Amino acid sequence: MTDIRIPVDLLPADGRFGSGPSRIREAQLDELVARGRDVLGTSHRQAPVKQLVASVRAQLAELYALPDGYEVVLGNGGSTAFWDAAAFGLIETRAQVASFGEFGGKFAKAAAAPWLQAPDVRQAPGGEVALLEAAEGIDLYATPHNETSTGAMVTPKRVDVAGALTMVDATSSAGGTEATPSEWDVYYFAPQKNFGSDGGLWFALLSPAALERIERVAASGRYIPESLSLTQAVANSRKEQTLNTPAVATLSLLDSQLRWMLELGGLPAVSARTKASSDYLYAWAGERDWVTPFVQQPEYRSQVVATLDLVPEVDSAQLRTILRENGVVDIDPYRKLGRNQLRVGTFASVPTSDVERLAAAIDYVAERL
Repeated sequence: MTDIRIPVDLLPADGRFGSGPSRIREAQLDELVARGRDVLGTSHRQAPVKQLVASVRAQLAELYALPDGYEVVLGNGGSTAFWDAAAFGLIETRAQVASFGEFGGKFAKAAAAPWLQAPDVRQAPGGEVALLEAAEGIDLYATPHNETSTGAMVTPKRVDVAGALTMVDATSSAGGTEATPSEWDVYYFAPQKNFGSDGGLWFALLSPAALERIERVAASGRYIPESLSLTQAVANSRKEQTLNTPAVATLSLLDSQLRWMLELGGLPAVSARTKASSDYLYAWAGERDWVTPFVQQPEYRSQVVATLDLVPEVDSAQLRTILRENGVVDIDPYRKLGRNQLRVGTFASVPTSDVERLAAAIDYVAERL
């Protein structure tokens, strides 16, 4: 223990700022307890759980104002499982992948499956972004929306090539930033970030072209494991269920969070909330000579995960240890970057008032170091 005690009036009301899993609001937990007797320990083939799945699917469609023909599909496993499912069931021959962090890099590996041609990987170092562009022989273009590891974010844009799909990894952006359905065919995520849930499930918002691609690839005779079959996921989702037993508590937390988001005013309101928080941190960093946003170009700075470099004289590990002793947790940098850095999740459940107090608490400790 150190002897630095941060004044209570500088401490956030809730000291959790993790980049995933993220903080869960108490109202979600209360609702989980209240409905637990009806859905927990109940077969996912029975009405209570199927009604919960139906509610989640309907609210996601409303949140994103999905056009006619788009569908909300869910399956077992998180985004990691969806990477493999996409390699089996969405890429016909060859993908182009934007890789500028951990998520993009991992999908690039999945897209290098032996039954596919080697992917066209557009790579950028941490703190920068790689952008998709039309190229010959590509039938699926894939990019992260936001990289949790580096705090870099792009605006999803469709690559306008006849017959090609545009796919967006939205695990840390979904529910916290705006996204236009006409700009993508596949927008997929796990719900443990802005949606304040646990992992164990994936969700994909699919265009008619993506649904047609899934059927065509499945009919081609390609071997696809049943647990990674997107045709199975589509068929089961239309029945308001998953292939295997889902994480029902995750569905409950997600359902509560979606209702809260829609009551706030939908995606524009939630996006404004996360942007206000991250903008505050970037402006705060700009007023100090010992902290700098890791992502140099402002237009690519994430509004849900702020990464901040510290000068050598302010040791991140020491700073974080003191903050943790005072109840402020989970602002560690991504381990593989190996930087003297802070990483702050400004997801939907984090009010800007807590972010302002976090900055004040960091100031207090840094001055004393």
